[in-house]
Amino acid sequence: MAAGNVNPFNVSDSEEEAEQRQDGADTERSPSDEAQGHSLGPFSPPAYSDPAALLSSNRTSPSVDGIPASAAAVSGIGAETRVSLDAIAAQLLRDQYILTALELHTELLEAGRELPRLRDYFSNPGNFERQSGTPPACKEQGVGPGGPLTAQVQDVKRRKKDAHLRDRAGSISTLDSLDFARYSDDGNRESDERVAECEIASQERKNYKSSPETQEPIRPLEKRALNFLVNEYLLKNEYKLTSITFSDENDDQDFELWDDVGLNIPKPPDLLQLYRNCGNSQPLHRDNVDVAVSVDPSDLPGDYFTQEPVQQTDVIQQQQQQEVVQELEYQISLLNSEKQSLAEQIKKLQSDIQALQRNVSSEPTAGVKSTPSKENPKCDKPPLDNGQYLDIRGVTETDSSSDTTKTSTSTTIATDCTENSTTATQPHSKLKANGQQSKSSVQFDQPNRKLSPAFHQALLSFCRMSADSRLGSEVSRIADSEQSVMLMLGRCLPHIVPNVLLAKREELIPLILCTACLHPEPKERDQLLHILFNLIKRPDDEQRQMILTGCVAFAQHVGPTRVEAELLPQCWEQINHKYPERRLLVAEACGALAPYLPKEIRSSLVLSMLQQMLADDKADMVREAVVKSLGVIMGYIDDPDKYSQGFELMLLSLGDPSERVVSATHQVFIPAFAAWCTELGNLQSQLIPSLLTRIEKLLKQGEYGLDEHKLHMYLSALQSLIPSLFAVLLQNAPFTSRVKLQGDVPPIEVTRFPRPASPLQDVATIVGSREQLAVLLHLYDHQLQHEGTTGWDSLLWVVNQFLPQIIDIVGRINVTSSTCVHEFSRFFWRLCRTFGKIFTNTKVKPQFQEILRLSEENVDATAGNGILTKATVPIYATGVLTCYNQEEDRKLLVGFLEDVMTTLSLSHAPLDSLKASFVELGANPAYHELLLTVLWYGVVHTSALVRCTAARMFELLVKGVNETLVAQRVVPALITLSSDPEISVRISTIPAFGTIMETVTQKELLERVKMQLASFLEDPQYQDQHSLHMEIIKTFGRVGPNAEPRFRDEFVLPHLHKLALCNNQQTVESKRIDIATQLFEAYSALSCCFISEELMVNHFLPGLRCLRTDMEQLSPEHEVILSSMIKECEIKVENKAIGEAQGSISIAASLVGEDAKTKFLSKMGQLTTSGAMLANVFQRKK
Repeated sequence: MAAGNVNPFNVSDSEEEAEQRQDGADTERSPSDEAQGHSLGPFSPPAYSDPAALLSSNRTSPSVDGIPASAAAVSGIGAETRVSLDAIAAQLLRDQYILTALELHTELLEAGRELPRLRDYFSNPGNFERQSGTPPACKEQGVGPGGPLTAQVQDVKRRKKDAHLRDRAGSISTLDSLDFARYSDDGNRESDERVAECEIASQERKNYKSSPETQEPIRPLEKRALNFLVNEYLLKNEYKLTSITFSDENDDQDFELWDDVGLNIPKPPDLLQLYRNCGNSQPLHRDNVDVAVSVDPSDLPGDYFTQEPVQQTDVIQQQQQQEVVQELEYQISLLNSEKQSLAEQIKKLQSDIQALQRNVSSEPTAGVKSTPSKENPKCDKPPLDNGQYLDIRGVTETDSSSDTTKTSTSTTIATDCTENSTTATQPHSKLKANGQQSKSSVQFDQPNRKLSPAFHQALLSFCRMSADSRLGSEVSRIADSEQSVMLMLGRCLPHIVPNVLLAKREELIPLILCTACLHPEPKERDQLLHILFNLIKRPDDEQRQMILTGCVAFAQHVGPTRVEAELLPQCWEQINHKYPERRLLVAEACGALAPYLPKEIRSSLVLSMLQQMLADDKADMVREAVVKSLGVIMGYIDDPDKYSQGFELMLLSLGDPSERVVSATHQVFIPAFAAWCTELGNLQSQLIPSLLTRIEKLLKQGEYGLDEHKLHMYLSALQSLIPSLFAVLLQNAPFTSRVKLQGDVPPIEVTRFPRPASPLQDVATIVGSREQLAVLLHLYDHQLQHEGTTGWDSLLWVVNQFLPQIIDIVGRINVTSSTCVHEFSRFFWRLCRTFGKIFTNTKVKPQFQEILRLSEENVDATAGNGILTKATVPIYATGVLTCYNQEEDRKLLVGFLEDVMTTLSLSHAPLDSLKASFVELGANPAYHELLLTVLWYGVVHTSALVRCTAARMFELLVKGVNETLVAQRVVPALITLSSDPEISVRISTIPAFGTIMETVTQKELLERVKMQLASFLEDPQYQDQHSLHMEIIKTFGRVGPNAEPRFRDEFVLPHLHKLALCNNQQTVESKRIDIATQLFEAYSALSCCFISEELMVNHFLPGLRCLRTDMEQLSPEHEVILSSMIKECEIKVENKAIGEAQGSISIAASLVGEDAKTKFLSKMGQLTTSGAMLANVFQRKK
């Protein structure tokens, strides 16, 4: 009863009506009038009316109470007659003076004179629910239902709670009674018949829940359901730690599956949606109707009959009665028409049955298979469920041959109908139907007995067959069509899946997918796909592959519309799942399903999902899968407006902190994005220029510190675009019209192209095939060598715009940054190898040579030497000249390095560019011989400056060269230079000798180097060589901590002590401070090494004291540090002496302790296991 839409009063205050009733105020109503009022009024509905007919009308009724108070009863009595409180209350409520009526009710309640009318009105929460329409009185007064009045009504309710609880019917709202079906995830919004009986008005449930006296203890299923919803709320709102704690405290529940809760209802929405809809839970698809009730006279107050009787002559009431009658008559006409159509169908079916019975009766019925009739009866479409099952629950054997014949015939008819309905859709239906027909025509032997059917039935009841449970019901019915099998699987699979081991659940994937594809009900399909995506808690790689394979098969079978409507929502639900394996499944599914989605969804919803996961997900493997799926999306997208979004996604992926994500970007995303840009025609016009612009901007901003990470990011993207750029050149070349696949085309060399990072970066894959690429390469080389580049716009863009811009960028990077040099070197190496040797020799090398201008005339020219000190030299040497390793190429590289070394040495220019070249080339052992050849050219050069440069380059080369080459090529060259007439050349060999002492392990080699260094220190001709002493001290400080301990103890420390002692006697202050500073650096580095006590006392501490003497006069700030170092060393020496003295004592103590320990354990071993006896061991003797 929709009480909220009912006006409980039918009292009119019209003066005209009052005058009309004035004369009859003192007369009572006749019984006929009273009966008429009870039977025809809108207060009581017709006895046998259809509820649907009543619910179809949505009208407002002016009354609910069956005893209206007439205006004549209020105004026509006169001044001497006292108006009853009940009439006043009725008048107030009828005119919607709710607040006044509430005040009256409160006063009467406090006075102990409560009116039943006001009590019933204010205790009914339906009177205050929000309605779709506003009563006229409310519109005039500006007070609507559910407005400020509700709070006051609730306040009054709290004051009289105890009294009201006795009058109200109790109803406890539990989670079981919530109508979850109306919030189901599918769009049907249908109520579930399983919970319809528990529906209660939401406001009434809220009122009852507010009183603790009416609440029951929480039930186990309610607790599990609420736990599931609370955990889901915590996860969605980023309370992850709280969710983890909550899950640990409820370890008996699986929060991944709603089925684990145990309620046989669909998964409810989240708590937020329940909260928002808690006050609006009106049953959907149902109309409200005004219903009134009549009141038994015995329930009226005692003084009610002292009032004058009221006549029910309200015009509005009569109109409403007429409308109800018209509505019911309309419903009756509809039902009569439906009845007639059903009667005609029944007659037709009965005639068909009689015809079949006549045909069957003329055929043999005992022990012979019945032959099908020539004309099959017209079969109506069977129902989707029970109509297509062979029910074996009521199987009985009777001795009546006619019953057997009828059963066989009806089964055969059902089989024929199934065959006719499925032949057009399934190719194997004929075979299946034939098998079913043969089965249905099987006859069973009848016993030659004369038992009654009832006896047979009672006898068979002792066979234990159960069809009462859900499982028994499914077992007792055998499906006889594909559609019925699908229905059965849809019902059974949700109960099977939770009982299968997690490790074996992937075996259910084919069954779930087949059922989801063919099931006719969208709600069941949605549930099955939800089970598929939640089948395994944390699926591994193989399980995810199986699920994705199934999803692709599903998509291929059902088409893009159902993929969008059924599969994508499952992905969206798991996008924020707490397990990374589940989010990984979503990311992979987006890419796998991309070919089967509508193009609008691909470029909007799916792209946004992946972009969100790329930006927000914390798991590296999830972001890696997202990048790969984005690459797949880029292969299918065709909306040019999405180019900017794709470019931003590329930069976001390249800047990811995970190396796995960056690698996936280069392998999948960039090639796919470049292919799309090629189709759009903006690879050369937008994509590559955008990256170059960002590199130039980065160099301008990095004058005081270059962001090498971003430079690597942009440059690596350019490097990954090289294959796509070369493919554009081939596809847009002038010779493309002459391409023909011929057998005489030479195959492509294995080393023609650098190894691609992925198949998508293989030029053959981009072009189409390896045979196609071979033909294009042949024509490409011929075009470059013989026909030129006229009209070849794509290649001219590379030569005239791209190469000059990138070479200019190379000249602006920091040459001392080995990372930048290496990145650009790899870029040019891959560019030259991809574009070929002819292109490198004719287009790339000339541009570098024009800038470098290496000629004998420009040796002393300052303008020609500036470029030699920049990164252009090492990048040209290591990135361009090393692309091809033939003899002429190696000679060209050797000549270039010799010229650079000579030019820089004679110009007194910095050697950073040459050092960078040696470091980059020295990392590859294949170039060690070549570099030694270059250095030997410097060793025998006539200029001392060039020989000094060669000596310093040996220091860089020694670390990467094997010891055989060091012994055979390096050491002889250094010894040759160490005896050079120029002292500067000899001094230049000291760092290289020190590096050999640091890296080489051969004793003979170390002894040779040691002897050479000793000659520098002990030969009288070097005693006053300040530069030599500086270089030796600097070398000792660099190699001492890493050199062999014996070399450090016997050679380095004693000679440093001597140099420090000699420096105390130095008279030139500038030389003294230089030596002291270098000694300070060397001692600081060596103080971290292990030094024996003897060396500490004899050499290290005396050397520090000598150095402190120099620093006291020259650098007081260093003197403070030296004093603390000396103090620490002295403490170490003292502690060693004390430690040795305590060592002997500790040895004796340990012996005594071991003896006591042995005695104690032996005492413990003699004890029994008694706890009391064990405790007595530790008691003090008295």
